[in-house]
Amino acid sequence: MFHVKHEGWEAATALGVHLGSAVEERLERYEHLLLEKAIPRGMIGPSDAPRLRERHILDSIRAAPLLPPAGTVCDLGSGAGLPGIALAIVRPDLRWVLVEVRRTRAAFLEEASVGLDNVSVYARHLETIGEQAAACTARAFATAPRSWEAARRVLEHDGYLIYWAGASFDAATDVPAGVSARLFPSHGLARAGALVIMARQ
Repeated sequence: MFHVKHEGWEAATALGVHLGSAVEERLERYEHLLLEKAIPRGMIGPSDAPRLRERHILDSIRAAPLLPPAGTVCDLGSGAGLPGIALAIVRPDLRWVLVEVRRTRAAFLEEASVGLDNVSVYARHLETIGEQAAACTARAFATAPRSWEAARRVLEHDGYLIYWAGASFDAATDVPAGVSARLFPSHGLARAGALVIMARQ
């Protein structure tokens, strides 16, 4: 059985994210669910269990300050809910649509989002969603060009994509033509790549 370390969430403050006790408690319940169900089901590698909080949850919620002030956010290829579930807990003021076509992962998302009234799981292909979003998130989803191609189909005209970039990301070559990009490096997490906001020029 995996065990969660119960030290505080002080690292979130260094990332510009301020958590209340209720949010911390909800994040810890989600962390337990990831350990007990997502890892055994192969959604997250077993080697990540000891560093689940830093590598996945804190890495996800560092995007909270970059999210829009209102509206709908689509999490592309939500998987185990990273970043979608974690961010929905931190930003309950936004409506979250977790897009995940794989049935077992969509079922896990349904379980993980119980009690989160701002979350819905969309277990079909993104092209059929039929609504627009103020923003999209893409973490471990696809390359930057493919992530933008998916996001632009559902983004409002002034909407934007938050993309978790790897260490090898190069804005000069990885950002599609006609797309603007702003990079936000992470100074609070070891080995975390930049967050990239992509939008129509």
